[in-house]
Amino acid sequence: MSSTPNGQWYPPEWPARIRALAHGELTPAAPRRAATVLLLRDTDAGGPAVHMLRRRTSMAFAGGAYAYPGGSVDPRDERPVAWAGPSLAEWARRLGFGADEEAAAQAVVCAAVRETFEEAGVLLAGTSAGTVVADTTGDDWDADRAALVAHELSFADFLDRRGLVLRSDLLGAWARWITPEFEPRRYDTWFFVAVLPEGQRTRNVSTEADRTVWIRPAEAAAGYDRGELLMMPPTISTLRGLEAYGTAAEALAAAGGQDLTPVLARAELKDGEVVLSWPGHEEFTKHLTPVAPPATGSPATAAPPATGGPGTAPPTTTGESTA
Repeated sequence: MSSTPNGQWYPPEWPARIRALAHGELTPAAPRRAATVLLLRDTDAGGPAVHMLRRRTSMAFAGGAYAYPGGSVDPRDERPVAWAGPSLAEWARRLGFGADEEAAAQAVVCAAVRETFEEAGVLLAGTSAGTVVADTTGDDWDADRAALVAHELSFADFLDRRGLVLRSDLLGAWARWITPEFEPRRYDTWFFVAVLPEGQRTRNVSTEADRTVWIRPAEAAAGYDRGELLMMPPTISTLRGLEAYGTAAEALAAAGGQDLTPVLARAELKDGEVVLSWPGHEEFTKHLTPVAPPATGSPATAAPPATGGPGTAPPTTTGESTA
């Protein structure tokens, strides 16, 4: 793994893979649909804090990078669930699906709620359309959470067993990023914002994280700018977008106006130099050291996608910090 002086994550093999793609020697992997959630809570210091986790350095994708709870869509996320909030048709339009893809839209929203519970212990559901579970601690909750992580229990069965309604109105779609074509582990990821429900608290229960923090977006962005916090472009981009809001509720209310046009990186070879850019996000443009053509045995064919979640220095933190 490598980072530029400001903390932008990219793996050292990317230049070689970019060259292979440009020469027609690499077949891009199909991106897996995924969802991730920016959990927010208000602070006394002014402005909301966001819950972030640091991915273990052993992770094949974005190891050591700070990210948000999230992961891949489970095919079973399309199973019907008790639903509150915008209709599936409304969600399909908002997320960029066709009129006949309501099940796919539901799967993305379900993945967002499920992964937040699996990785942070926070559940955006209640016994009715106007309630939210107040406490998700205890052995019985942990047993269900572990069964979800192990794919022994579907999210639909989990909600049905507990008589819960998924509160889709507690989520706001914020952005959509697609992993570059030259990366073997690709995700088509929707980013959501949500306010931490009253009475619930986050826990470091993710097997993919070695640290969690609550931190104000401006502080996290400053840590990234100093090169102290490693992040992928979508993570720092969404953090910067949150800096303008004074409360968690304001950020959630603003989600409806966010642009969900997918962001996909571009890579070009110019005079032997690799130029990596993300359209509409000029700060991430990188001019990488020229590389030789890949040698025999180098990764010219996309590897199978990983099963882990999509892309996620002790900063000045607000609230809990679990190492």
